[in-house]
Amino acid sequence: MLRRLALTAAACFAALAAAPAATALPVPVPVPFALPGHWLPDPQLRDRLTITVSDSGARAAEGTHRLTCTPAGGTHASPQQACDRLDRLAADKRTPFAPVPAGMMCTMQYGGPATAHITGIWQGKSVDATFRRTNGCEISRWSALEPVLPHTVG
Repeated sequence: MLRRLALTAAACFAALAAAPAATALPVPVPVPFALPGHWLPDPQLRDRLTITVSDSGARAAEGTHRLTCTPAGGTHASPQQACDRLDRLAADKRTPFAPVPAGMMCTMQYGGPATAHITGIWQGKSVDATFRRTNGCEISRWSALEPVLPHTVG
């Protein structure tokens, strides 16, 4: 969509430059807009995530929430604490959205039915990660992201 906008704007400016000054008419430039229920994030925001949580046992955390950082905001229950956690992980050079490596030995414990799906941008990189609490490695991944993800009781 941004590419189409840029190409349209470039074509409009080229047409204006080629037209004689006396006959030049203003040319409308398309502006992106948000339809009701759609979210267009500010391009200046570095971190913007959509977090969908289910079966966590934390009623307030269930559903889909948005988190923006720099500045902290969105519909997340604790945006400042969540952004602070992401900042700490970045300072430690940790990648919290990476999956459990293939072949990793994980304890066989069950942390409950909670699931979460996180999409968006973090540190300028695309995020599409799924979290569960089905074994020790997955529980550890989830816990490392609290309070971005809600605290659960397995």
